[in-house]
Amino acid sequence: MPALGRIDTFIVDVPTIRPHELAMATMHAQSMVIVRITDADGIEGIGEGTTIGGLSYGEESPESIKSAIDTYIAPLLRTCDLSRVGESMAKVACNVRGNHFAKCAVETALLDMAGKRLGVPVSELIAGGRKRSALPVAWTLASGDTAKDIAEGEAMLEARRHNIFKLKIGKREVGDDVAHVGAICRALGGRASVRVDVNQNWSEAQAVRGMAMLHDVGVDLVEQPVAGDALGAMARLSARQSTPLMADEALHGPRSAFRIAAASAAGVFAVKIAQSGGLYAASEVAAIATSAGIDLYGGTMLEGGVGTAASAHLFATFPELVWGTELFGPLLLTQEILATPLIYADFELAVPDGPGLGISLDEDKIARFRRDSTAPAIHPVA
Repeated sequence: MPALGRIDTFIVDVPTIRPHELAMATMHAQSMVIVRITDADGIEGIGEGTTIGGLSYGEESPESIKSAIDTYIAPLLRTCDLSRVGESMAKVACNVRGNHFAKCAVETALLDMAGKRLGVPVSELIAGGRKRSALPVAWTLASGDTAKDIAEGEAMLEARRHNIFKLKIGKREVGDDVAHVGAICRALGGRASVRVDVNQNWSEAQAVRGMAMLHDVGVDLVEQPVAGDALGAMARLSARQSTPLMADEALHGPRSAFRIAAASAAGVFAVKIAQSGGLYAASEVAAIATSAGIDLYGGTMLEGGVGTAASAHLFATFPELVWGTELFGPLLLTQEILATPLIYADFELAVPDGPGLGISLDEDKIARFRRDSTAPAIHPVA
C-alpha cells in the first residue's frame, strides 16, 4: 500500500505580463498554491489550486486553499492507500465540505502520482482516455484599452498563437462596453472568433439589451452575463437571445450542472477542474452537458503550468470540444514555473504525453517566487 511520505504546500506569486482587468478586480500577479505529495516509495505528484483575485472571485483564496490542505486534508491522506485515487478523494469528500479548489489540487497530485506509477499520462486514467493530442486555445484581451486590445489581438494572429479572443467586460456602462467590443470585432472579425465574459456583472435587463447589441456587432458567445444563481434569468436569456449563453460561475460540480441543464439555462458549459472540485467531477460535468446537448468549452482559473497541464489532460478526453479552450494561463505570466514549458503553436496547446501530468517544476523559479522565501512581496490585485 503506497502510503503518504511527505506533503508540501506553498504559494507562489508570479507577476503578469500586463494588468489583467476583470469586472471584479485587476490582477498584477497570479497566486498559485502548489501541492507536492511524495509517497513512501518516493513517487512524487504535483497539483495546483489557483483562483482569481484573492477572494474577489469566489469563496476560496490562496491562503484558504493552503490551510485546508495542511490542516484537514493532509491528515486524511496519511490513512489512505494513495494508489487508489478515487477512494482517497471519496474519504476527503466525506470529511471536508466544499473547498473545491483545495480538493482539485490534491486530486491532481494523486493522479500525477498514479500516472507515473503506471507509466501512462493522466488523460488515459479518466473518462475513457485521450481523444485528441492538441487543443484550440483562446486568449483574453483584458487591458481595458481598445487600441491596445486590437494591437494585442493582431500580434497573436500574426504569431499564429491564438485566433479565438475573449473580452472581459462588465465594469462600464453597457453601451460603452459594446462600443469597445464592436471596435475589436470590426478589426479582428473574419479572422478570429470574438467572445465576451461579463463575470456576472449585468442585471437581467442589462443582459437583454447587451446580448442583443453584442450579437449585432458580431460576438459569437456571451459568458455568464448575470449572477450564477439566477437560473431563471439565464433560462429566459438563453431562450430569447440568438447568441449562446455560456455558464461559468453557475457551475460548481455535477449537481449544479444538472440543475442548469434541467432548466435549459445555458447552451455552453465552461468546464473548470478547480471550480468543479477535481478532474473526476469536471468529467461528470462534461458528461451531463453532452447528454443534455450542451456544448463544451475548456475553462481556466488562469492556472499556471501545473493546473493548465491537468486541465489539458481532462479536456483531451472530451468527445466534442466545440468552443475550444482557454488554457492560456502560463502565457499571462512573466516567468514559467515548469522546467519545460507547455508547447503553444498553430493556435493550439499540445497535451503533454509523458507519464502522469508529463511535467516537472523549475525548482529555481519556485524558490524565487515562493511567498515564504526572502524575495520581495508581490501584490496580486488592485
